[in-house]
Order: sequence, then C-alpha cells, then structure tokens
Amino acid sequence: MHFLGRGRVVVTGGAGFIGSALVWALNLRGIDDILIVDRLDQSEKWKNLVPLRYRDYMDASDFESALLARPGDFTDVGTVLHLGACSSTTETDTAFLMRNNYEYSKHLAQWAIARDVRFVYASSAATYGGLERNLRDDSELDALRPLNMYAYSKHRFDVFARDNGWLDKITGLKYFNVFGPNEQHKGDMRSLVDKAFHQIQETGTIRLFKSYRSEYRDGEQRRDFLYVKDAAEMTLHLADREAFGLFNLGSGQAHTWLDLVRPIFRSLRVPERIEFVEMPAQLRDKYQYCTCATIDRLRAAGYERPVTALDSTVDDYVSNYLLPGHGLDPAQAESSAALNRSA
Repeated sequence: MHFLGRGRVVVTGGAGFIGSALVWALNLRGIDDILIVDRLDQSEKWKNLVPLRYRDYMDASDFESALLARPGDFTDVGTVLHLGACSSTTETDTAFLMRNNYEYSKHLAQWAIARDVRFVYASSAATYGGLERNLRDDSELDALRPLNMYAYSKHRFDVFARDNGWLDKITGLKYFNVFGPNEQHKGDMRSLVDKAFHQIQETGTIRLFKSYRSEYRDGEQRRDFLYVKDAAEMTLHLADREAFGLFNLGSGQAHTWLDLVRPIFRSLRVPERIEFVEMPAQLRDKYQYCTCATIDRLRAAGYERPVTALDSTVDDYVSNYLLPGHGLDPAQAESSAALNRSA
C-alpha cells in the first residue's frame, strides 16, 4: 500500500526543521500537493519555505479549529505528517506544552483515524528519559521516565495512543539527535554542528563539556547522531507503508562528540582546537553519557538504505549549507541529479 500518492499531504510544522526537510524530500519525489501547517512566529523559519513547492499554508490554530468545526472540509487529504510541536527541552510552561504537543496531537489523530487518513507523528527519543542502554521502540511505555516537560508531553501522547488502540493504526517516530540544514531558526536548540561552525568562525575554537564519569574521557560522551536527510527518507519510507506503532529513527550507532566536531575543522580547513569546559552543576545529574537507537523495527519494515557516514554528513552540512548560507532547495538537488545523470 502506497499512501503518499493518495490525496493531499498535510505537513504540520512544515516550516520547521524536520518538517521542511520532509517537504523538500516530498518535492524530490515529485509531490507538491502539500498543505503546510505551522505557526510563523518572530523567528526566521519562514525562510525554509521559500524554495519549497506546496499548494497552501494554514496557521496551526486555524487548521485545528477547522478540523473540529468542519471535519468534512478536508476530504482531499490522504496523509498527515504531524511534526508540529514545541520542541524546546527547556520550555517550562507546562500548560502550553500539554495543549500544543498533547491535546493538538489527539485532535489531529482522532480526525485522521476516523477518515482512514494515514497519520504519522513525531514522538521523541527524549521520552526514554535518563536511560543509556536498551533504547528500544518496543519498550514498555509505563516504565519510561522522561526528564523534562517537553519529553513528558510527547510521552503522554504515546501512552494515550496505545491505551486507545491507535498505535495499531498510526505511526510514531522517536527521532534521536537530528542535525542538518534548515535548523538555523532554533536558537539554543540548534545542533552542536551549527553552533560549533559559528564558534570556529568567531573564535577558531569549539567548546565541549568535560566528562564527570571516569569511564568516559572528555569529549567521548556518545550520542546517536542522524542527518536530517536520512531522517526524512526514513520518515517517508514508513509513511508510505503499513508500518504502524512506534519506531526509533537513528543511525543505530553511538558516536562521540569528538567524532561529530572534528570533521567541521576538516571541512573548514582550519587547525583543530577543542576546549573542554565545566558542565553547569544543574545538568550533571541529568546528563546522559551514551544514547543509541535500536533500529531493528525500521529495518524489518523494509528500510534497507545504509545510514550516511557521520563525517560525510557533517561535511555536506558545512560545505553545502552552512558556508554558503543555503537551506534545503529541491531545485538545487534536482539540478545536481540531472547533471550527474548526464555526466
């Protein structure tokens, strides 16, 4: 069963980081019958939309109100890719997070299920809390203990969907440490690659937290880093198939922070200078020293593409996006593909 060619595709959070990357990847598949739903605030995420091809845009609140008041207005929609959420791990407005990340998701999912519309939504690897081993997407949800309100709001929807039998009909994606183009509007929530690129440009140095556990040397704390282009491919692969339930989206490998930042120096052709700084005391008890996704269920769902090597993704990000100041542009990707075919 292929869903993406069946009717209009709604992408909530479509001006955001992963959302705009999904629109870019849909455009590369020749799909532009897309309704983008978002909240265009005072950030510059609107710039992510400029090169993309889509039919229409709606404010997120207007879209939700329309679904609730006139659910029959969107009969042409075949797929909803629900990426819209507040993704700040430091947000402290609990009521806002539960309204925006939890209640909103319930309304959209309920509408989609009632009309046999394909529904894929962003959960988060943050729902695993402080776990450093066995980060499995088939884990018992009631055993998870999220560490911040953002993660809790995401976790609560996973639990609600399970308790109501929805996970047999919809797909939730636990994204790990995604980085890449189109994240420039995220402020402090940008990836280390983006932050480190600007640190090097300004000071010639990257600053990393020291380790406070003897089994990890400074800079050798580990994360599962995933390039946003790979994240988009994985997402659309699952969206286009009858792959239901929760899925980890990661590389399946844990790399050190040093593995992540050293290719930045090489891409910029500057000497490697890394400084280790004290971690704020309030973070030390909550800091995870190793995260790694198990991606067995993703592979079992037929995703066979290899995950792009970390150094290659960092170089692509730095050389083709950060240095020239470009975002994801389907026209550029299509022109490059055409050039490669004619060579």
